[in-house]
Amino acid sequence: MNFLEILGQLLSQSGFAALLGVGLEAPMWQNGVMILISFVLLYMAIVKKFEPLLLLPIAFGIFLSNLPLGGTFEYFYEIDHWYEAGILGVMYMGVKSSFFPCIMFLAVGAMTDFGPLIANPISLLMGAGAQFGIYIAFMVANMITIGGEHLFTPQQAAAIGVIGGADGPTAIYTANQLAPDLVAPIAVAAYSYMALIPLVQPPIMKLLTTEKERKIKMQQLRPVSKTEKVVFPVVVATVCALLLPDTAPLIGMLMLGNLMRECGVVDRLSDVAQNAFCNICTIMLGLSVGATARGEIFLKPQTLAIIALGLFAFCFATVGGLLIGKILCFVTKGKINPLIGSAGVSAVPMAARVAQTVGAQYDRTNFLLMHAMGPNVAGVIGSAVAAGFFLIFFG
Repeated sequence: MNFLEILGQLLSQSGFAALLGVGLEAPMWQNGVMILISFVLLYMAIVKKFEPLLLLPIAFGIFLSNLPLGGTFEYFYEIDHWYEAGILGVMYMGVKSSFFPCIMFLAVGAMTDFGPLIANPISLLMGAGAQFGIYIAFMVANMITIGGEHLFTPQQAAAIGVIGGADGPTAIYTANQLAPDLVAPIAVAAYSYMALIPLVQPPIMKLLTTEKERKIKMQQLRPVSKTEKVVFPVVVATVCALLLPDTAPLIGMLMLGNLMRECGVVDRLSDVAQNAFCNICTIMLGLSVGATARGEIFLKPQTLAIIALGLFAFCFATVGGLLIGKILCFVTKGKINPLIGSAGVSAVPMAARVAQTVGAQYDRTNFLLMHAMGPNVAGVIGSAVAAGFFLIFFG
């Protein structure tokens, strides 16, 4: 065998040949499309800096799993043994079991200051208003039909609707319970839109508010005592777990993380949850979520409909929070800046930072971040509660 024959055999067994369909029934063009999409997401993460900690591992997970013959990700129904799933496939067990979502809630709780919500309880209304997108997307998904048949079951529609809360862990947790076959596209949609908040939300915020409203300065929040901060997570965990038992894993981990932060006696545990634990889980969750976006599975009408519905839900969630903000602005005679209502989606603290950024564009001395954190953390609780209602009715 000469050198050219060896080279030809090598190329015939390479990923390049697989992309062109050499030796296969058809070209793996879907994988090529997903690889190009991953490059776009990498550009947005690295150059545009759209939440790179989240978007970069998702994009690279998409890239790795779509490399033909790479073997980095295999679904468990395609193999005989779990250890044959590839490195990303093994990581995906943490998504499929809801382990990663619950751990992420622990980390979020440890990083979150509920003080702004405690100091301004009216923020709960804006957090609740932002869940509007969840219910709108649920109803729309229920109405979509192809050839006289519904594209999604009520359970699948409920899981899709939760994307509107911009809460990746809750979306994955709900999908695992109600629509296990749709976990992959729902997870990709939820985390992608979370990362793209700085791109999606500002146009909606500017469309629904006036320049005068955007310039409203809010009074400084009252100080919140340590006792209030310690009691709050215990009370919320108790009420939510008793009212909606299905939310106990998520709300319980969220409030445990916050209690570790506020109690002052387990600083080392809080530090690990906020930093090392969170970073490790973010890498593994991002890679495994991205890995599920394989071309031959992802580029289907049902999956593309989920991506579109996710964006629809997220936009209407932003609208719901803003409208409640405008109502409160009117009721309080201009004491509440409606922009903070957009932070009612539960992407902490990304949505609050966007509210601050948009407000500062019209008045550099206007500091809305801490005020926006109230609706923001309320949205975390609100999305988990909305998911709990769906789990009760459709679980």
